[in-house]
This record gives sequence, C-alpha cells and structure tokens, in this order.
Amino acid sequence: MKITRSKKLNKTLSYFGAHFSYREPYQVLIDATFCQAALKNKVIIEEQIRNYFQAQVKLLTTQCIILEAESLGLVGATQIVKKFFVHKCGHEGNPIAASECIKKMTKDSRYIVSSQDKALQASLRKVPGRCLLYLHKATPVLETPSQASKRWVQKKSKNILTVDIEKIEDLKFRNGIKSVEEKPRSKRKIPKNPNPLSCKRSKKQLLNNIQASASRSGPSMKARRKRIKVPQHVKKILNDS
Repeated sequence: MKITRSKKLNKTLSYFGAHFSYREPYQVLIDATFCQAALKNKVIIEEQIRNYFQAQVKLLTTQCIILEAESLGLVGATQIVKKFFVHKCGHEGNPIAASECIKKMTKDSRYIVSSQDKALQASLRKVPGRCLLYLHKATPVLETPSQASKRWVQKKSKNILTVDIEKIEDLKFRNGIKSVEEKPRSKRKIPKNPNPLSCKRSKKQLLNNIQASASRSGPSMKARRKRIKVPQHVKKILNDS
C-alpha cells in the first residue's frame, strides 16, 4: 500500500478513535453489494481488507443481508457473504431490508460499514460517527469523516470549553479568589512642538514692529564721505594746468 493511502487511513482511524471510540479489533459490517463489487473486480475481501488496515479486523454480516442477497439471486455474492461471521441483529424470524438492518445495527455500536449502496451511504453520512468503507475498482477505501461528524465534534469541543471555564470560575468563587480585570493601559502623552505655521507672525504685525523699532532708533545718520589724500606733486600739476 502506498504511503499516502496509509497516512490517510491512519488519520481517519485516529479521528474516529478519538471522537467516536472506534477500537481494535475493528468490526467491519459487509453487505451483498460490497461482495458483488469484489466478485466483479476479482478481489479477495478478507485478504485485501486486512492488508489495507494493517490492524486487527473482524468481518461481520447479518442474517438479513444474507437473505436479501438470496432473494435477489446474487449467487456469487451470497456465497462470499456467508463466509463471514453472522452477527445477531435482532431480526431473526422477521427479516427486514439489508439497508434498514445496517442502520439499526450501527445505531448503538461502532461498525465500519462496507457497502456500495449509494442510498445507504448518503443516509449514513448524515449521522455523526458513521464510518464507511467502499471499493474503488479493486481498491478498498475508508471514507474521510462526513460533515455531520465534523460539526458534531466542533460542537462537542465548544461545550467542553464552556464547561471548563464555568468550573474554573466556580472554584475561584469557592476559594474566594476574585478574577482581576486588567485595566487598559493609558498611552503616555508625549509633548509635541508647536506647529511653526501657527506661530508665524502676520505681515501687519511685522510692519508694526519695524516701524516701532525705527522710531526708537531716531534719525538715521548720514553716510560720511571718505577723503582721498592727493599727493603734492599731483596738486601742483593740476594747478599749473
């Protein structure tokens, strides 16, 4: 068996074992449709299922399944299904349809239902905890948990969490422990610099300040003329000319 198929099988078995108490030896309930498909694909059921599970399995059927196979004229399937252990279903002397018998059998017990009946498979998928096995050509396949099973597990997990919280609060109340509510920490305010645009003086205010400073300083001083000393020989030349 390929590693990927083995991993999927172990994952599915672990899921049903953890949440719905499926244990070894796994009880595989086989109907005539599964035997008919095995006959068509030349599958030895006991050998293939044991190799597939790699664990202890117990192959079962019921009197209702055998009688229905005989009434439908499935000679080969009837011979195969009679090889398995006949489990008491409670319908002895008053047999019912094989699908109804399987539904009643799986109501309170953990059976892995091996069937090719599409209507039966669809009906069992709606019930949490039902585990299905079918043949894909000549290969047995254990179906992954249905949506009904997954929803049931999620709901159960939420209920367990709620109960645990209630127990903790009850224990705190009995022991006088008050649950301390954490106050939200206030953010530290960091002083910010003023906006330079808001501090900018207006043009009118600047003009007034300039005028005030001009009036305080008094009349402006005239710029002094700088004297240039002319040499004597130059003056003489200028005068002679």
